[in-house]
Amino acid sequence: MEGIVESPDPLSSSSPFSPLECTYSITVYLGYGVEIQVKKVNLSKEESLTILELGGTAPELLANETLMSEGQVIRSSTNQVQIHYKSLKQANHGVFSFHYQAFLLSCSFPLSPESGGVTVTDIHPGGQAHFHCDPGFEVRGHEVATCLNSTRPKWSTPEPQCVAVSCGGWIRNASVGRILSPTLPSASNHSSGSNLSCHWLLEAKEGHRLHLHFERVALDEDNDKLIVRSGNSSTAPLLFDSDLDDIPERGFVSEGMSLYVELTADSSSIPLLLALRYEAFDGEHCYEPYLPHGNFSSSDITFPLGTVVTFSCSPGFIMEQGSGVMECVDPNDPHWNESEPVCRALCGGELTDTVGTVLSPDWPQSYSKGQDCVWQIHVSEDKRIELDIQILNIRHNDILTLFDGHDLTSHVIGQYLGSRERFRVVSGGSEVTIQFQSDPDDSTFILSQGFLIHYREVEPNDTCPALPQIEFGWSSSSHPSLVRGSVLTYQCQPGYDIVGSDIITCQWDLSWSNNPPTCVKIQQCPDPGEVVNGARSVHPESGFAVGTVVRFTCNQGYQLEGPNQISCHGRDTGMPKWSDRSPKCVCEYMLFIFVHMMRYVRDCLSKLIFYQLTILTRS
Repeated sequence: MEGIVESPDPLSSSSPFSPLECTYSITVYLGYGVEIQVKKVNLSKEESLTILELGGTAPELLANETLMSEGQVIRSSTNQVQIHYKSLKQANHGVFSFHYQAFLLSCSFPLSPESGGVTVTDIHPGGQAHFHCDPGFEVRGHEVATCLNSTRPKWSTPEPQCVAVSCGGWIRNASVGRILSPTLPSASNHSSGSNLSCHWLLEAKEGHRLHLHFERVALDEDNDKLIVRSGNSSTAPLLFDSDLDDIPERGFVSEGMSLYVELTADSSSIPLLLALRYEAFDGEHCYEPYLPHGNFSSSDITFPLGTVVTFSCSPGFIMEQGSGVMECVDPNDPHWNESEPVCRALCGGELTDTVGTVLSPDWPQSYSKGQDCVWQIHVSEDKRIELDIQILNIRHNDILTLFDGHDLTSHVIGQYLGSRERFRVVSGGSEVTIQFQSDPDDSTFILSQGFLIHYREVEPNDTCPALPQIEFGWSSSSHPSLVRGSVLTYQCQPGYDIVGSDIITCQWDLSWSNNPPTCVKIQQCPDPGEVVNGARSVHPESGFAVGTVVRFTCNQGYQLEGPNQISCHGRDTGMPKWSDRSPKCVCEYMLFIFVHMMRYVRDCLSKLIFYQLTILTRS
């Protein structure tokens, strides 16, 4: 479960002046991974050193000599790791030293379906994820998934989708809402023509108009079509045709109280994405502004003539296009004098606030291929930076690297691929550099969620966080303070069993290797054992819980010595206890002799006492 891997000692080699090629294989228990800390590495250009993860469909590179530095921590997602060292030098080979230890693997945190959510009982084997959808959507797939224990723990089923349940409709007295893309029917259900044809009629109150904002639109140019008309039928004046027009930044305003939306789709290769937001307003007001990933403040929340609106973006987003301030103008036809801005997550930046957010490019949409983004975070010189990686879901060909300093030559404190549950990393100084690289040549490119990192300025601290004492137990530490490498050992009071890991370690990234265990009261007596030359019966038959009764009988020719039954009783303190000791089965003949011998001894003792009393009386 723990050990050291070091480069071979040249003095102990039978031929120290020759090339070297060494392979070290590390295998831990199923359900555990291997954490490797680089203690020392000093190699030349003629030497190579790689760490591979085994046990998957194919070996996966975790690190090599170009991405390796002292203090770096490398973690596998399976229970098998291989270290391969090769040197072409005849003499003066380089040196390396690794410390490895096993850690409990878990399933990656499941993705929350769009227009839905997920609750998770535990991400370790045996835990479950329960999926649900917002009103107007239904779960397509399995609602419950279980984390399975294997070489690489995984969920029993893929994440489901939340699909819109309607295709078209008549929305009366429309105020604020959304039109979302319905699901394409199966091609087998349609012999010809479009797979999907949906028509929505939006109708506001009398004297109101409608504003339609294009939140998200992704259509197949050849097979999908979106049309918006100012009116209540398919013959109303045309406002937008996706075959002819670009997506408008401002959206559209109806001439009257109605908008007619038509969507046709006949594409199975490209996902259909549609999110249109509508809001109603009367003839004396401007429509309510809308800014995805941002907020606005207004001088009047009903937006009459003269209202001034100021926009701001959510943490991690930067304002682009449009204006940060706009005003409702023109008494004859109230409208905004500027377009709403756009808040976008950029590729890189310099951050100097004491708290902030770093998002993958184009968050919450998926990032694209071939990106190389660098963010630099600076806080006060005497402070440290805590990175709270809340979401990490990138492809295995893409890399997120954390540097403990102001540039890409600084010490690497973390490097990650694929998905991980939420975790924290604390810097050793006042500056951190974050680099994200997506593979430009990934032929199997698929959409991924990306990452969301919150950071904050913290006081210097080189210890793991203090843990609360466990109920009905205690812990002892290997060090006076909880520095890296410290080990906490847990024990329970008499009458309680420990559940979980009784030993946890303060890891290099100042996180604990496991959650503290719990102490659970023992609810059964120990096994009272079988009776020799007899038999026992247990009621109830399973286990020896409180209330269990054990009855004893002897074979022919033997007789019980002791109680014929005992029962298990609970106690307020300590563990449950049997009502009496277990009996024995003794031979009836031996018992007869034993009884007569005891009577003979009793008679002899009585006569001896009487004789002594007589002598004392005479004297």
